[in-house]
Amino acid sequence: MAAVYSRGETGGELRLVESVGVPRSLYGLREGYPPTGGSPVAVAYRSGEPVWLSAGELAAHPETAHGLTAHGEAAHGEAAHSEAAHGEAAHSEAAHSEAAHSEAAHPGTAGGEASDHQAPDHRASDPRASDPRASDPRASDPRASDPQASDPQASDPRTSDHRASDLRASDPRASHHWTSDHQASDPGAADPRTAPAQPAGPRRPDASVAVLPLRAEGRWFGCLLAVTDEPGGFDAEERSRLEFFADQLAARPVPGNGAGPSGGAALVDPRELRSGSFSLTVKTGRIEADERVLELFGLPPQDFDGRVETLLSLTVPEDLPALLSFVEPARAAVGGDRELEFRIRRPSGALSWLRLRCRMLLDSEGRPGLLLGTVADASHLRPSVDEVARVQRLAAALATSVTVQDVSRAVVDALRHPLGADRVALAELESDRLVVTVLSPPEADAWPEVWRTEWRSEWPDAPLRAMPTLEAALRSGRVCLWPAGAPLEAAVAGVGPGGLAVMPLPAAGSVVGACLVGWDEPHDFGSDERALLTATAGLVGQALVRARAFDAEHELVGMLQRSLLPRRLPALAGAVTAARYLPATVGLEVGGDWYDVIPLSDGRAALVIGDVQGHNAQAATLMGQMRTAIRAYAVEGHPPDVVVSHANRLLVGMETDLFATCCYVELNLEEGTGWCVRAGHLPPVLRHPDGTAHVAETEGGPPLGVVQDAEFPMNPLRLAPGTVLALSTDGLVESATLPLDDGLDLLCQALADADPARLGLVADAVLGSATRRDDDVALLLMRYDGMAVRPVRARWVVWRLPEAVSHARRFTARTMRSWGLREGSDAGLLVVSELVTNALVHTEGQVQLDLTYIHDRLRIAVSDTSPRTPIKPRNIGWEATGGRGILLVEAMSDAWGTVPLSGGKQVWAEIAVPRGD
Repeated sequence: MAAVYSRGETGGELRLVESVGVPRSLYGLREGYPPTGGSPVAVAYRSGEPVWLSAGELAAHPETAHGLTAHGEAAHGEAAHSEAAHGEAAHSEAAHSEAAHSEAAHPGTAGGEASDHQAPDHRASDPRASDPRASDPRASDPRASDPQASDPQASDPRTSDHRASDLRASDPRASHHWTSDHQASDPGAADPRTAPAQPAGPRRPDASVAVLPLRAEGRWFGCLLAVTDEPGGFDAEERSRLEFFADQLAARPVPGNGAGPSGGAALVDPRELRSGSFSLTVKTGRIEADERVLELFGLPPQDFDGRVETLLSLTVPEDLPALLSFVEPARAAVGGDRELEFRIRRPSGALSWLRLRCRMLLDSEGRPGLLLGTVADASHLRPSVDEVARVQRLAAALATSVTVQDVSRAVVDALRHPLGADRVALAELESDRLVVTVLSPPEADAWPEVWRTEWRSEWPDAPLRAMPTLEAALRSGRVCLWPAGAPLEAAVAGVGPGGLAVMPLPAAGSVVGACLVGWDEPHDFGSDERALLTATAGLVGQALVRARAFDAEHELVGMLQRSLLPRRLPALAGAVTAARYLPATVGLEVGGDWYDVIPLSDGRAALVIGDVQGHNAQAATLMGQMRTAIRAYAVEGHPPDVVVSHANRLLVGMETDLFATCCYVELNLEEGTGWCVRAGHLPPVLRHPDGTAHVAETEGGPPLGVVQDAEFPMNPLRLAPGTVLALSTDGLVESATLPLDDGLDLLCQALADADPARLGLVADAVLGSATRRDDDVALLLMRYDGMAVRPVRARWVVWRLPEAVSHARRFTARTMRSWGLREGSDAGLLVVSELVTNALVHTEGQVQLDLTYIHDRLRIAVSDTSPRTPIKPRNIGWEATGGRGILLVEAMSDAWGTVPLSGGKQVWAEIAVPRGD
């Protein structure tokens, strides 16, 4: 059996509050014990240390067992009266006389041990005998109502001489300390000498006793007493359980009845005494639960199979993850007490709130082995209508929160002003650091100095080891509340000097972050507020995990899209370009739209825009392949229609279900002319220097990847200086509510109204109205300015004749003279001779010589039909007759190289040649 004793309202006896198990009369336990007496209850209360007495120890010291019984306590009260009335000598004589009387009156007692110090009965002649208090001379002393007030040694239980070790004293005189307690305060108590005989100790000789003090608000206020008949008494595991249960009894005060040590609160919650206890073996999942636990879960004891899963199956699904974090070995925290309020649905269908308090113990191998806990009815913790509405509003706000910043704003809106808080901080837990996502207020000087020194970018971040209190709160996983003046480190105390709430944010069985709410003025935390903060923590933790996953996915998608599109646009001679890309606002923000600007030789450039079907990773991957292929075909020097045709055959050969559209424009920036090829894509839009804009009329072919041998006609374009060329995808000009023709008209109008002097602003203005997009958007703009200095060019087709090389040299000399180039002519003639000779000797087919001069540089280019690149020899012997041509070209040129060109190649070299006067 077990019983709880607590100090009464007047601070007098340790009175019985509640008992469970077999009737206490079976062990002769009293209704109350004086704190200054010698009973184990009084000793444990005064010393503040547990008292463990086995059956053998009780048998060896009967006076100890005697101190627990009602008969013994009454006898000790008489002994106290006798000592006060007659002095030490009279006490000795009365003790012997009373011992003889007791032996005759109670032959069942063991040698009269219970009355060794009793005085003769004076009640027959003394009128005070009718009042038990009258026999005690201390009854007239007002301090007698509080033994601690009348006994200086008893003012502090921990300084009393009556230690737990006194129970085992071998000095016979020590028995007086255990047998001099005050008489029971019940006026109707029977005279022990006239009452039926009672044994001097527990009526079961094999009983063992444990008494554990209860402490709250800095004072010992009572004791937990337990008795067992098990052989050997309480083992180590049972002692751990009793210590745990004693901690739980003192965990929470109940306001309102003034029974506490400070007179303002009862320190034992009567509802806690109606709680059930259990022990869970982690390794097997078997649980031993008492009848009260099964009653709370609505299960008859005969129907319980001893499996923890049976109890977990009754938990409301929303509360199950938090409960699993307490009982699963991989999630359970070792050390310290943990607490959780959760809901169950009983087999009858009734919904009930329960409160779990538990502690995990380690096994012999240092791993979680045994979970000890109590379960109590927590219906009084059900939130009010206002709190439910507040939680519902937060849940609704978090449901629409996509990013971590959205979640942060929702938390601040739900907590700071509704709770009257002065500060709210939300932080993610990354490894051993807290990364702050939002602070309210956001000003740095509103936060502790430690936070300000850790400011790295927008918000601070700091290691948890700098804030041990916060680290411990996160490790416990429970909402922790500290009132004003709590002993906290400066980094935490400065957040809420008047009150601080730390909410670990649980998700997926772990703590993913923390939310701190602080008040400047003293703040009182109610049970409803604790329930609200606990519910808020669970919602925010789950939302934070979702938002973090979205942010990570968004960053991954953005990185993928950026890697597939040009990092920057190349500079073009005679033109300025600008580009924009906007992902779709629904679904995965990655698509198949792309753009590209490709510089080509001879003052040419290619503009490309395309759209692969779909808005997923497959479309983005295919887009990257198409962009690379078209760029490669263009750099090889193929005509525009050949470039698009090659890309079409490539996509058909990939055997994908997706198709793509494309618009390819090749421009001659020297002449202001170009060619446009469309494959199922929108035509270009031209804005002329006079401010008019229109859609270019061009003929197009089918989308890429549909027909293998499709034809793609070329359409000529003419650009005057100041003309703006716009290429876009259909996401800009077409939607479910916007027909294509109307969208093209709007694009023309936007270009006509824009100032082409700042092309980037033009692109932003065109995209300004595209807020809600079902499709991604790509836009490429080019303003043609014309070339201020145009190059001069000359071309010579080299015939395969014996004199072909000399003809090429003479052509070069004439051309350089006509251009006014005097210096460097010899070097140029030598390079022409070597390049033409290599082309004639090592290739077949047509050979072409191109000369270009601009900005004091002469470019010599020889084209042939062989794709084989000339190789520079590593070493040449003195007797070798060839292989020195490339070495001579490298030596005489400032730069040289080779590029593929229409199935062949072009070898070029540049020489600095200033123009003569």
